[in-house]
Amino acid sequence: MLQKPLVPILRIARLLLTTSIKQQARLMSSTRKDNFFLRQLFDTENSTYTYLLADKSSREAVLIDPVLEFAERDAKLITELGLKLLFAMNTHMHADHVTGTGKLKSLLPGTKSVIGKNSGAQADVHLVEGDLVKFGDFELLAAATPGHTNGCLTYICHKQEMAFTGDAVLIRGCGRTDFQEGSAETLYHSVHSKIFTLPDNYTLYPAHDYRGQTATSVGEEKKFNPRLTKPLKEFVHIMNTLNLPYPQKIDMAIPANKVCGLY
Repeated sequence: MLQKPLVPILRIARLLLTTSIKQQARLMSSTRKDNFFLRQLFDTENSTYTYLLADKSSREAVLIDPVLEFAERDAKLITELGLKLLFAMNTHMHADHVTGTGKLKSLLPGTKSVIGKNSGAQADVHLVEGDLVKFGDFELLAAATPGHTNGCLTYICHKQEMAFTGDAVLIRGCGRTDFQEGSAETLYHSVHSKIFTLPDNYTLYPAHDYRGQTATSVGEEKKFNPRLTKPLKEFVHIMNTLNLPYPQKIDMAIPANKVCGLY
């Protein structure tokens, strides 16, 4: 007879536990996502992705890898959304398009251009390994991931469990290493030490995609990337025998990008 009251007590305990878990989940979701804005934009000519990130409360924003021909599109969107662009950033000095950072500085006064110090390009802010770029309640950690170029950076947002990899890691691929200070061995070590060491669930946003995909994850690329899953020696052989065509815009893009896209 004394055991009967245990049944409703257990039910109440389970209900309280379930409620507590749901409340914690809502709290974590609110902390991680509710204030964060991300918009992926696309350059149809060069298959380049541009990323607009913002804090919805402070309205502060950053733009990653803008393209010159789409600078007015990006500035219009930023203005329409009531955002304040703090930084126009590049993951590296691109060879396939001219950056829009310089143009955006004129369209949106107060914007500062950002690139890796080892890129050799002009900018208002030069980043090195471990530097933080802050906007509102969020921040991007600069991780040096050379190999495609000397100045490649991956921007990691731990709070949102994501990273912007430039050309270091593409979806089931990686950036070429046969020009512009490229080194297959350096790229391999960069990816495996700085990107593949992130948690498997982190979303990766590349600078390009040529097959209609928009994002991937650390876990996916560690399992399915046809190049970066190979041993180092085999990876280097693959990269050295790709026989890719010379980039069409490189002779125009590199000089322009050394001066923030204005030349």
